[in-house]
Amino acid sequence: GSRVRLLQAVDTEYTADSVEWCPLEGCRHLLVCGTYQLQKPKHPRADPESKSGPDADEPQTRLGRLYLYSFSEDNSARPLLEVQRRDTSAILDMKWCHILVAGHALLGVADAGGSIELLRLVGSENAYTLQPVSSCALGKQCLALSLDWSTGRTERASDQPLKIIGSDSKGQLHLLEVTEAGLQEVATWPAHHFEAWIAAFDYWRTEIVYSGGDDGLLKGWDARTPGTCVFTSERHSMGVCSVQSSPHREDILATGSYDEHVLLWDTRNMKEPFADMAAQGGVWRLKWHPFHHHLLLAACMHGGFQIFNLQKAIEEKQEAYTVSVSHTLPNSLVYGADWSWLYSGSLSEIHQPCCLGTSPCGNSRARAAPLCSLKAVHQSPAASGHHLAEDKEEGPSRLQSGIQPLAEDTTKSGSWRHTAGTKVCDCDLCLEAATLNTDLLATCSFYDHVLHLWKWESS
Repeated sequence: GSRVRLLQAVDTEYTADSVEWCPLEGCRHLLVCGTYQLQKPKHPRADPESKSGPDADEPQTRLGRLYLYSFSEDNSARPLLEVQRRDTSAILDMKWCHILVAGHALLGVADAGGSIELLRLVGSENAYTLQPVSSCALGKQCLALSLDWSTGRTERASDQPLKIIGSDSKGQLHLLEVTEAGLQEVATWPAHHFEAWIAAFDYWRTEIVYSGGDDGLLKGWDARTPGTCVFTSERHSMGVCSVQSSPHREDILATGSYDEHVLLWDTRNMKEPFADMAAQGGVWRLKWHPFHHHLLLAACMHGGFQIFNLQKAIEEKQEAYTVSVSHTLPNSLVYGADWSWLYSGSLSEIHQPCCLGTSPCGNSRARAAPLCSLKAVHQSPAASGHHLAEDKEEGPSRLQSGIQPLAEDTTKSGSWRHTAGTKVCDCDLCLEAATLNTDLLATCSFYDHVLHLWKWESS
C-alpha cells in the first residue's frame, strides 16, 4: 500500500547536504538546497613530506552554493525550476522561520565560515530572490553546524523575543535573538567535547534546548540560564547528529546518531527512550511530517532515506513501529531530507503568493513577528531562470563524514497547532490532512551531488 516515485533529479554541481521546503502559506512551492564542497589547495607542496614552506598549512577551501527552486505541478517533466543561485561559504544547515518577520519569510543559514546568516524572501511568482539581511559570527576558526528557530507550537506572546539556537565545530552552543538591528548574540556556552552537530528547541517549551555532539552525548539545556544542563544521556553509542521535537505531540522527541539508530523519547523521562529503531545508516536529519503526527522522515547517509510509521509507538509509548519506506541511493550519502507542505488537492495554492510583505494570507489578524526594520545588505544576486541538467532516474551517486524544521503555520493565536481539517488562515484553503495519501518530499546527497524530488503514495 505504499510506493515512492522519482519525479526529478537535479544536478547541484557541488555535493548537497541540506534541503528545506518553505512552510509559509503561499510560499510552500519554494524549496532551498544547500551545498558543501571541499576545494583542495591550488598550489600543493612539491615535497609532500615537508611541512615547511609558504603553503604548508594552506587550508582547504569550503565552497557552497544556495539554490532556490520553485515547484510547479504543471510541468511534469521538470517540476522544479531554479529561480536563484547564490555562491556562499559551504552550507551545513538551513531552517525557515515559521512566522513572518517584518512581513517577509526568513531563512537562517549555518555556514563553514562560522556564521549564521539571515536571508529574506522578496519578489513574487518565479521572480523570488533571497537577500541577505543580517549575519552573526559564532567565533574564529569554527564552522557553524546547525540552527533552529524558537517558533514552536505553544502560544507565542506578542512580546516574546524571536530566538535562534546554533551549534559549532568547537562544541559550543550559541543563543541568538532576532532584533530590529539584526542578529544579536545572547549567550554562548561549551556543550560538547567535540563537534556539536545539532542544536534544537523544544517546540512546546522553547526555554529548553537540546544538543547532540560527536562525543556521543545528548544534552538538554535551560536557555533562561544559559549553560545550565538539565540532563545528559549516553544512550547513543556514537555521535548524535539529529534532534527534533514533535510539533504535534507534547513531550515527544526524536534523536538520531552515527550509530544508525533513531530513538524516541518522552521528555518527562530522559533516562531511557521508549523506542529504539534501526535505521540502516547514520541518521543525519530527522523531520516530522507537517500534518501527520506519526510519520517521521530520516536522512540516513549510506542507508538512503526512510519513513517510519510510529502510530503505535507514540500512542502506547512502546517499541512498536513499521518502516513505510526504505530507499537507498547507490554510491551516495543522503544528508538532507524534508517533507513538502503542499498536499494532495491543494497544489493550486502555489499561485497565491502571500508572504512577501503585503497582507499574508489575506488575514489581517495573522500576527507576524514584531520586527519592523531589519536593514538589508545591498547584495541581490541575479536570479537564474534556466533548468539544471537532469540526472538519470536513480542518479549516479557517491560524502565525507560529518558535516532541520518544524511543521507549522501561524494562526491568530500564534500557535502552530495543525490538525486534520484545521483552517490555518482566513484563506479559502482548508487542510484536509485526514485524507492525505500523497506526499512530496525532497532529498539531497553527497558524492553524486543530486537533489531528488519524490512522490510518496500511500493508502
